[in-house]
Amino acid sequence: MNESQLDPRVVAASFGAASRRYDAAAWLQGAARDELLSRLELLGAPPAAVLDLGAGTGRAAREIKRRYRRAVVTAVDIAAPMLDVARRRSRFWRPIRCVQADARDLPFEDASFDLVFCNLMLQWLAPPDAALEEMRRVLRPGGLLLASSFGPETLRELRAAWEAGDAGVHVNEFIDVHDLGSALARAGFTEPVLDVDRHVHTYTDVRALMRELKTIGAHNMDARRARGLTGRQAFARMESAYEAMRAASGLPATWQLVYAVAWAPEEVRSSAGAAGEVHISFEEVRASLARRRK
Repeated sequence: MNESQLDPRVVAASFGAASRRYDAAAWLQGAARDELLSRLELLGAPPAAVLDLGAGTGRAAREIKRRYRRAVVTAVDIAAPMLDVARRRSRFWRPIRCVQADARDLPFEDASFDLVFCNLMLQWLAPPDAALEEMRRVLRPGGLLLASSFGPETLRELRAAWEAGDAGVHVNEFIDVHDLGSALARAGFTEPVLDVDRHVHTYTDVRALMRELKTIGAHNMDARRARGLTGRQAFARMESAYEAMRAASGLPATWQLVYAVAWAPEEVRSSAGAAGEVHISFEEVRASLARRRK
């Protein structure tokens, strides 16, 4: 998207309504969370302060607190009901601080955190620049950002099927890996590294897919969407077009995940240009870090 098409109030309401049943259906969010958690090894030392941004029900915050017991872990989400669930995961011997806030206007001082962990939230900000600038601001010099987002191939089958239904906007659009890398550089992050993964999940029918999207709060929130009910004929055309893609295991749905690793500069400097963007495999990052530590 070139301009923001997502109303933060709609995003907050959608995820708030999904809070009670979210975890049961958020298999992809769990896979992305586990991948980001595996990258905590990039930290040179145990963090003293961690920000879980877009924390949802607090699963990542709880795991980070388990790994770094002395760290102050702060879970931030725009949806208050999500944080209600996260608070129930907090324990007095492993407390998690929960704060409701918009990622584009964080209520924290500059250089407050050693790590910002942001799992599958950036796709709900279009463009993500303001949020990335805030992440950069609250990170201490040399602090680490671990982030993930949906890529533009996500739900490509559903998007193609709807093109046969009508001319409306029925599927959210997601940021391209190149655009995300450029946004990280503009925000002033150094050495941004991005890689892409893809999951193809199958469903019994298109209604099962759409129910899952609603359950996790990820249904169509584009401001250009039609406000009324979709006509039966348009839905039937879409359903028929999707059925033509059926495989032996069911109807396929592609989920493209974009992972980003970046550091706050050791010294304050002007925003970098897009030339600072790098695309290499995470295995190469691991190898490079191992060489540095020898």
